[in-house]
Order: sequence, then C-alpha cells, then structure tokens
Amino acid sequence: MSKIWFETVAEAQRRAKRSLPKSVYSALLAGSERGVSYDDNTAAFAELGFAPHCAGLSGKRDLATTVMGEEISLPVICSPTGVQAVHPDGEVAIARAAAARGTITGLSSFASKPVEEVVEANPQTFFQIYWLGSRDAILRRIARAKEAGARGLIVTTDWSFSMGRDWGSPSIPEKLDLKAMVQFAPETLARPRWLSRFARAGYIPDLTVPNLVQPGETAPTFFGAYYEWMQTPLPTWEDLAWLRSQWDGPVMLKGICRVDDAKRAVDAGMTAISVSNHGGNNLDSTPAPIRVLPSIADAVGHEIEVVLDGGVRRGSDVIKAVALGARAVMIGRAYLWGLAANGQAGVENVLDILRSGADSALLGMGKAALDELSAEDIVIPPGFTRTLGG
Repeated sequence: MSKIWFETVAEAQRRAKRSLPKSVYSALLAGSERGVSYDDNTAAFAELGFAPHCAGLSGKRDLATTVMGEEISLPVICSPTGVQAVHPDGEVAIARAAAARGTITGLSSFASKPVEEVVEANPQTFFQIYWLGSRDAILRRIARAKEAGARGLIVTTDWSFSMGRDWGSPSIPEKLDLKAMVQFAPETLARPRWLSRFARAGYIPDLTVPNLVQPGETAPTFFGAYYEWMQTPLPTWEDLAWLRSQWDGPVMLKGICRVDDAKRAVDAGMTAISVSNHGGNNLDSTPAPIRVLPSIADAVGHEIEVVLDGGVRRGSDVIKAVALGARAVMIGRAYLWGLAANGQAGVENVLDILRSGADSALLGMGKAALDELSAEDIVIPPGFTRTLGG
C-alpha cells in the first residue's frame, strides 16, 4: 500500500502539521478564546455510543442521499472554507475530489480560487456568502455565482468576530510582500515540501479573495474584506428573507444553534439549515452542534432539510449525526488536512475514510440505508443533549 495513503483523519492531521508552515497549520486549527467549543465539537461525538446487532445484518448498504435537490453518493459535503495557503490547487483540488467521490463542494466567498474554476471542476457547487457590503454588492456576488453555474447558495451567519486564543493566534500577513516573505522565511524554509509545491506551480499564495469582486477586477486581500465585513451592519431576519428571494434555487442558512432560530429560518423560506458553531470559531462555550441537533431536527426536520457542521472526524460520526436527525454532514478541517497531506488525492482519501467508516457503522446497526436509522440506534448518555431557544 502506498506510503502516501493514510487510514484516519487523525493521521492526515499529523501529516498536515509536519508539512505546513506553522502559521498556516495554526490557521487551520483556529478555534476561539479557551477553545471550549472547539474541543466539545469532537468530544461530544465520543460520548455517543452505538447499539449494534450481531446477526441478520444487511449484506448491501446504500449511503446515497440528497441535499437541496442534489443527489450525492454519501452524506458528506465539503463545507466552504476561507482563503487557503494549504496547497496551490486549493479549492479546485477540493472540488475535483468531491466530484470524484460523488458529492457537493461548498465554495466560500473568501476562497482563493474563482467560482468559475471551481464550478468547472465540480458542477455540484454551493456558493457561500456572508452579509458583507451593500445589497447591490451582494446581488452582484450571487449573480456571478449563478452565471458560473453554482447549484445552491449557503448564507453563513455563525460568526461573532471573537478575538484572541489562549494558545495564540497565527501570524498572518496582510499581503505577501518582500517584508512579509523575509519575516516568514524561517518557517517556510522549514517546510520544503510545501514550498516546493508552490514553486512548481509558479506562484506564492497572494491571500486575496477573488469572488468578492467581478471577474477582471482587483481582488481585495482577505483582511481588507474581513474588515469590510466587520463594518457592515448586521443582517436582520428581514434581510435574510430578502436574500433568499433573490436566489431562484435552494438556499441553506448556516449557523443555527437554537430551535427558535431554526423556525425563523423556515419562515424566511430557506431550503436547508446547517446546525453549526463555525467549527468552534464563533462564540466560545456554544455547545457542540451534535448536542443541539436532536432538538432542532425534532422541531423543524419535517419542514426543512437539516445538516450538521462541526467535529466530524470519522464515518461513525456521520452515522451518529444522521441517526439524530441530520440529512448529511459538512466537513472542513478534515479535508483541509487531507489536502495538505496529499493534494486532491488526500481529499479523496479523507472522503473514502468517512465512507468506509459510515458503511461499517451502518452494517453494525443492521441497516440497509440511511433512512432506516433513528435515535434508538444511538446510546445517548443522560444530559448529553441541549435544547436552546426551545
């Protein structure tokens, strides 16, 4: 077996840490303040158990499902993630990997690759936006995504601009000018594999976000766009309903943690919601999404599609989420570690790990398809779940 292949997401993370400059790897970890939410996102899955059968198991299992009208071969979607310095192919490699494994890729408006290239690599692309800038600017942004062929829209709201991390925030320059390159030379030279990948590609990461402007216009830097985002008046529910009305296709609202917010998303006409705390990057001490998923799914799952985003590292995590009410899960750090470890093939490797683990868990549960799962298949300890805004 190839030495490049890895058998768990944890191994992909170890390889990513060895291959990426310290600042890049730290940016992938992120989390906010004490990291309570970051830690709980993964720890919560470990608190859940299975109630497996020992005989009469299904010889064939089907992991296929649909999300916002898109048929996918497994209940795992690549969540949109911001500007990358992980691999020169960036979001295009992620999109190709997702397409090769029959699933959707999400593309951030803060991505490093233009939406046209990503949709070409994977027609099953959902374009993600923040409430950033004027309504006219937002309309131009989504019009570009629509013209490129994006199949759906993801509106991300789970961010409170939390500042500071107890373990220290990564040092990231505004732009990679000569001064920045000299400053970061020691850590990049210590990672020759990462450096050689970009050298072969013929460029260095420019930390700009091309999808916030029209093709041919000068793209702002990540921090320039981030600052504008922080200065933009916060969206109201009326704003979100207006935005929903501007897209003639499916729309997902990402960042739901409360039952009352989930109901408001239904009222706003959303197609789907993502139960998420932004990977622990939002308001620290927000519960893990898997803890609040059951109450939200019970409240609105018959009216709107529910997906979960946060803490998924194994195929068994996927099955736990589906059993507790999610149609599918979205992953972020897991595929970024795969990208760092081995480019597009590394992302495919991560998706294969999750598929294999999900299939194994489905086998153990004695189920032939995802829709046969229920909460009765999961061992839920007392006090595990949280109901917010109920």
